[in-house]
Amino acid sequence: MASMEENFPRGGIQKKPTEGKTSNTKLERDNLFDDKNILTIMLSMTCQDNHSMLLFLLSQALCEGMLLLGCIKEVSDYELVVSLPNGLSGFVPVTQISDAYSKLLSKQVAQGELLEDLHSLVDLYSPGTLVRCIVTTIEKSADGRRSIKLSIDPKKVNKSLNASALASGMLLSGFVSSVEDHGYLIDIGVNGTNAFLPRQKAQNYIKTVKKGSDLKIGQNLNCVIVEVKNGGRVVLLSIDRSEVASSLATERQNWSLSNLLPGLVVKARVQKVAPLGIKLSFLSFFTGIVDFMHMDPEKSMSYSPDQVVKACIISINPTTKVVRLTLRQAFLHPGGSPNQISNDRIGAVVEESTVKAFYKQFGAVFELDDGTLAFARLKHLSKTRKSFKPGAFKAGCKHKCRIIDYSLMDEMCIVSLKYQIIEARFLQYQDIHTGDVLQGKVFALKPIGMQVKVTDAIKGLVPSMHLADVILKQPEKKYNIGDQVRCRVLECNPAGKKLILTLKKNLVQSKLPVLSNYEDAKPGLITHGFVVCAREFGCIVKFYNDVKGLVPKNELSSEPISCPDEVFHEGQVVKVMVLKCEPEQERLLLSFRLSNKPALDDRKECQNKGDTWSFISLYLFSFQMVDVKILKKRDNGLEVSVLEDEGNVIASIPTVHLSDFVATCKLLWHCLQEGDVLPRVMCLSDNGERIILSRKSAVISAVQEEQVVRNFSEIQPGMLLTGYVRNVMPFGVFVEFPFGVTGLAPKVSMSDKFVTDTKDHFVVGQTVIAKVMSIDEEKQRVLLNLKVSECSSGDSAAESFALLNQYFKEMKEIRNLLRRRGESSMTQGLCELVPGKELQLVVQDVKEDGSALFSGGCVTGLTVTATRYHLGGQGFKTKALVLHVDALASKVYVSLREELLKRRAKQRLTENSQHYAIVQHIAEEFAIMSLETGQLAAIPIASHFNDTFRFDSEKLKVGQTISATLKAVKENDHGLLLAVQGAAKKNVFVRVRNESETALEEVLAAVKHSLSLGDVVTGTVKSVKPTHVTVAIDDKLTGSIHASRILDEVPIGSFPTFTLKAGQKVTARVVGGRDVNTHRYLPITHPHFTRSIPELSIRPRSHVVSSGYVLSSQYNILKNWLEVEVAPDIRGRVPHLLLSLSTKVLKHPEKSFKNGQAISATVTGTDVTETNLYLSLTGIQSLEQGTITVGMVTKVTPHIGLTIALPGGKTGKVSIFHLSDTYMEDPLGDFKAGKIVRCYILSNENGKIQLSLRQSRLNPKSKSKVEDVEITCIKDVKKGQLVRGYVKSITSSGVFFGLSPSLLGRILFQNVSPYFVQKHSLYEKYLPEGKLLTAKVLGVNGKEKHIELSLLPEDTGMPSILPESLGLPRYDAEEEKREADAREKREQLKVKTKRRIRNSESEQAKPKKRKICPTDENDSGIEVYYREEEEDDQEQEADKKKSKCLLYSSPSFLLFQRKKQTKKEKELEKQKKEKELCKLEAALMDPSRQPQSADDFDRLVLSSPNSSILWLQYMAFHLQATEIEKARAVAERALKTISFREEQEKLNVWVALLNLENMYGTEETLMKVFERAVQYNEPLKVFQHLCDIYASSEKYKQAEELYHTMLKRFRQEKSVWLKYASFLLKQGQTEATHRLLERAVKALPTKEHVDVISRFAQLEFRFGDAEHAKALFESTLSSYPKRTDIWSIYIDIMIKHGSQKEVRDIFERVVHLSLAPKKMKFLFKRYLDYEKKFGTTESVLAVKRAALEYVETKSSLADI
Repeated sequence: MASMEENFPRGGIQKKPTEGKTSNTKLERDNLFDDKNILTIMLSMTCQDNHSMLLFLLSQALCEGMLLLGCIKEVSDYELVVSLPNGLSGFVPVTQISDAYSKLLSKQVAQGELLEDLHSLVDLYSPGTLVRCIVTTIEKSADGRRSIKLSIDPKKVNKSLNASALASGMLLSGFVSSVEDHGYLIDIGVNGTNAFLPRQKAQNYIKTVKKGSDLKIGQNLNCVIVEVKNGGRVVLLSIDRSEVASSLATERQNWSLSNLLPGLVVKARVQKVAPLGIKLSFLSFFTGIVDFMHMDPEKSMSYSPDQVVKACIISINPTTKVVRLTLRQAFLHPGGSPNQISNDRIGAVVEESTVKAFYKQFGAVFELDDGTLAFARLKHLSKTRKSFKPGAFKAGCKHKCRIIDYSLMDEMCIVSLKYQIIEARFLQYQDIHTGDVLQGKVFALKPIGMQVKVTDAIKGLVPSMHLADVILKQPEKKYNIGDQVRCRVLECNPAGKKLILTLKKNLVQSKLPVLSNYEDAKPGLITHGFVVCAREFGCIVKFYNDVKGLVPKNELSSEPISCPDEVFHEGQVVKVMVLKCEPEQERLLLSFRLSNKPALDDRKECQNKGDTWSFISLYLFSFQMVDVKILKKRDNGLEVSVLEDEGNVIASIPTVHLSDFVATCKLLWHCLQEGDVLPRVMCLSDNGERIILSRKSAVISAVQEEQVVRNFSEIQPGMLLTGYVRNVMPFGVFVEFPFGVTGLAPKVSMSDKFVTDTKDHFVVGQTVIAKVMSIDEEKQRVLLNLKVSECSSGDSAAESFALLNQYFKEMKEIRNLLRRRGESSMTQGLCELVPGKELQLVVQDVKEDGSALFSGGCVTGLTVTATRYHLGGQGFKTKALVLHVDALASKVYVSLREELLKRRAKQRLTENSQHYAIVQHIAEEFAIMSLETGQLAAIPIASHFNDTFRFDSEKLKVGQTISATLKAVKENDHGLLLAVQGAAKKNVFVRVRNESETALEEVLAAVKHSLSLGDVVTGTVKSVKPTHVTVAIDDKLTGSIHASRILDEVPIGSFPTFTLKAGQKVTARVVGGRDVNTHRYLPITHPHFTRSIPELSIRPRSHVVSSGYVLSSQYNILKNWLEVEVAPDIRGRVPHLLLSLSTKVLKHPEKSFKNGQAISATVTGTDVTETNLYLSLTGIQSLEQGTITVGMVTKVTPHIGLTIALPGGKTGKVSIFHLSDTYMEDPLGDFKAGKIVRCYILSNENGKIQLSLRQSRLNPKSKSKVEDVEITCIKDVKKGQLVRGYVKSITSSGVFFGLSPSLLGRILFQNVSPYFVQKHSLYEKYLPEGKLLTAKVLGVNGKEKHIELSLLPEDTGMPSILPESLGLPRYDAEEEKREADAREKREQLKVKTKRRIRNSESEQAKPKKRKICPTDENDSGIEVYYREEEEDDQEQEADKKKSKCLLYSSPSFLLFQRKKQTKKEKELEKQKKEKELCKLEAALMDPSRQPQSADDFDRLVLSSPNSSILWLQYMAFHLQATEIEKARAVAERALKTISFREEQEKLNVWVALLNLENMYGTEETLMKVFERAVQYNEPLKVFQHLCDIYASSEKYKQAEELYHTMLKRFRQEKSVWLKYASFLLKQGQTEATHRLLERAVKALPTKEHVDVISRFAQLEFRFGDAEHAKALFESTLSSYPKRTDIWSIYIDIMIKHGSQKEVRDIFERVVHLSLAPKKMKFLFKRYLDYEKKFGTTESVLAVKRAALEYVETKSSLADI
């Protein structure tokens, strides 16, 4: 029995107290309802019902130390906002998370550097997560608000637990304190207990909840105890979601009242049920309560005593021991989260909410319009306690309320019925928009500015700069606490609860547009901003939302300003005009000169003073290419003027900047003359004296492709940059890049060869590609490397061919320039001479070196020479072959060798074919060689821009045989094939090394050492690079640690090398060595290993990581991948399209991938050499049908579609029918090569991939409007259907019309236009290929797959394809018939005449035969004559014509195939055309004629430009043709054309434009037009018109929102209230109209009240409740009985809507009033008229008698 008691202490037997321990059985046994004192407090019975229960809500029982279950509501960097039960909320400071997290915070603060292991609260927690917390402090503010400070530290939450109380199955909250190899150490807050979470028990949670990312220190977890060891000293945990969700607290787990925790799910039994809550018993003898807010809404009426339910503990009071529970389903499964509502719902006003229950001590529960429940606290049910009426909150009563919050723990909205809250303009930060003007109250003055309270929940900051129009030194003298201020919103960030305001009057009162984003900054926009910086270059002006722009020095004023900082001050409000904006780069160019352009004289004056007017600001700023005109040639370059700036900007192009090739620079300078125009020039810099331009193609390409750095801060080691040599010094070369950044390439880094003299390798101005080796931030210095081995992509053939191709392209431009000029015969001769041309020459002289000079008629003035090698046979006259033409020296090199002059049949050559060739001539940039076929080819001498020096042994020699690879098999304009040197060429540069190997030869010396593999050494970190760390082992020996040798587990996205710091001591193991010169990794047995650079590792283990380290993220044409190192000797490449599935990342990959960053990749294969891995960051891409992938546009084919490169090297095609869901006139206009797009794979068959870019395919859930549905087969086309497509071609058969990629329709010519066209070329003019048209399906032949279409206006409803202005005759059936009859008679007469002629002719004459098309027998009788000898051929053609004629069996078509006309027929046709032209002119002159084309409308609006009716008809004309854009354009023209004095006419156009956007545009476009209309018209009228538009288009919600806005903005306007009332009554909202009348009376002046009530009553009669309308009139007339105008209106309405008895009663009341005689006369006359119309003779006499009595009474009174 003792053992039974020991094992089951909660049974019926009392456990004996042990020695030294007092018994507290009563407290342990019961906690609430067995304690009489607490029971008296918490539970009372009313007199009427003994079962009624009275509870206190948590808000009334909250105390310090209380344990609560909360739900995270908001997460910021420094605190968690937690939702608590009963609508409460508290906050958890960042220091109250856990001990491990607090230690990391302290460490980071002490070191002053970011720690890798420390993650922000935003990364660790998300809204909706349930947490256990404890109340630490409760503070009350001055206004009575409570601030509840919480802690989720397990040491505080679980402080009542001890090691002996832990049992298997318990559910605890724990926090990750450390990440280990096999799992995680968890802090559960129990002293003496170490909790461990095995990694396998966390895998399920990591995959489903954390999406694969590892657990982090400080993260909160729901843990289930799996096993307890060593008496509770070691605990094994699990966070598996299924185990956590099914956990249940039981008696076996030793729960006691002292250690009970919130969040536990228990089985409970119902003891009592009352309206206010339920009493439960659980865990044998514990009791708890469930308040009315936590009963399950679906079962709230079905609970009964003794019912068993599942409940969750939500709070435990430490003093009263009251346990509160919840029965809501969301809390009955641990690890879940409560239901949430959308953020849009917060702040919404609910017009009618129904009272579900009212609790006089707490508040009321409402049911909202969407069926959800809401709770309103007692203080929110009325404005004050005195005005509160409990009777108004009976069940079923309806009230207007506003949702002010949402309680996650109660799953209920929190609402307020207070009028001031319902009508409040701002309730939360989301309600505030940039540019809003608002009222606030000053509540604090601080050094950074002034804090302003907008509402109790919204506070903002006015920075010191914005306290006034000028900077205030003592703001406390101007502002006092409590002052009301009117301010404007500069910036609002709802997520961070950040609100920045301004008090500058010029900004607050500004009526100009608010500039809050770069997209709105359109050129010409004028707005207000404030100066934040004034320097020598100009001013930086800031606007709203941190939008800022530059005002260049020359745009500050019309007069030159030498020192802008003396004229403009910080904070000054200025009015500026937008000149140019680039939203993507967030660049904005502004001007203080509000006119369009400064005067020419001013510009020239500015330029003379060295302040160039606009070139730097416009062209350097936007990197646009410009054309220039040469003004003067100087020794060192050209002086030019910019054509885009009307020649007013003078600049210079140095000679070395005319080309990338030094030789071409000299030649181009020599050929150019003053007045010549140079295209495609880019600005490089402006040194204050002159502007420097450049034509270097490589530099221009680098700038355009964003492969540049704009300042020193953007430079990173490893970057490849294109620049040019600025200076050559004995110690190295200075290289300058675009934007003025300069670096030094030391002598040791200039070349892969030994450098004796730097001038032998580089010259000033030469284009180079440099690699950044290191940067010195303090001294702003950059060290560069120009070695080809470092700067080359590795594909020397491609690079050298690109250089050769570019060289000949520039030579072609020079040749064309000389040809156009054609000044002299010598120049023309130079242009005509090309390599391979044969010449007849005469020997002039033979020199000592064996070379000869020649002359000839075709080479007059030129020096023609042949070297000794190229001299062939003897003779005075000889034949020679041109090898090379040196235009600069006017020299021609020829050859007389027989093998070159010998004519051979040209063989067909293929690209990339290998050939042996003989070098024949060597020029400066290339060499001429002859192939075995006898053809000449050019090969580049240099393989790279930096490849400029060769030893004599490496130079090519004439007569040398080399191997060449052909790259261009067609001869260019210079008569040469293009090739590159093949495999036989010696590779002149060493292996391409990676970033981890760079610059080590400069740092690490070859020191002999005795280290061997596995030795452990201690050293000091010398430097930290992105991919490796250098370690000083001793004074001389230095080793290297690769990034993969630092950590065992590498977090994705981290930088492993940055975990080490310079000066840090490390202990490492030797894992290998690298050769000092070649940087190859050496085996331990290599003889040079002792002289290698030791490779070290500090990893605890030695397995290979699966992540990679990015070496370079610089992308260019030749290198379009991401280079990755997995280990020092394992490298890979990630192709561009496999970097990400996000188009944003693919557009700018360099922003997402940095050097040294860890990434996770999938191996997809290896390259040919098997030295590099092919990797993917997006997994193995499946290109199956129906999948969505990313691609890059590689080719745009007009009228066909796109060619797109897909991941994995595949390509796909996109038809123009699959570019968009809406066909456009120019479907390919938005696409260009290189654009990244998302694609849907339609099919993948036989290697051919068809793609679609339609949004309906890419995002089917968006339900976007599909205007042009896909047509996949002929079954999708129905007769009578209207379809859109593109013109494919025009043939003699008709117009072929594309409906889909595989489906064509045909339009016969008679169905194209109602006009007859003889020449089909006219169709080609008006129906070009690719034109978008709408056609009607006339017939569908499914078997033959033929579709007949029509473009006729009567079929499509569109205007005719051919305009009426062409004066073409129309088809007319009757005229055709008459003409056919007349033609038949003429043909018969013609046949008879011919027969007579043939009979009279002599037999010797050659007979002429006639061939007739078979269809001619029944139609026009067309005759065709042939010569007899061609008879056989013509018979075959006749058969072809027969098949052709069968296509056109229509008589109307054959009618127009006539080839011959008689003179009389031509005269008749001419007269007919004259008549039709006269008719057309008469019709055009007819004033009553309606316009039928755009030309007609243009004529009308020119004659009456201010007529809005004509403009609206013009818009309607385009809308009928569904040409929305043209209708918009007409509206914009109208607004610009109509005179500003014609306000109403302009308003009519604005209203029409609003209607157009409402019907055909989007909400965004409608709002933009609306905002513009408000600016240019009376706002009230525009608002009213838009309301009418919304109402007529049944957009009632938008209309109501707009009316609410109007009531706030125009609350003093009576018409607004009346218009809204009319709208509500038409919607049947009579109750809302009654409330609106009350608001109107309060808002409007007293003098308007009578009129407003009367108008409301009239509206009630028309649309609402007639009885209520009568009551309004009666009430008004009882207060104002002498208002005869109201009586008259009342009488008129009652005559129309009431009975005769009611009307007569009103008249009787009126005529007995004591009013002025004049008014009484009017009323009697009205009465008499009514009786005469509706009454009898007696009633008429009665009115007359009453009038006579009134007169007599007045007379008698007058006599008295």
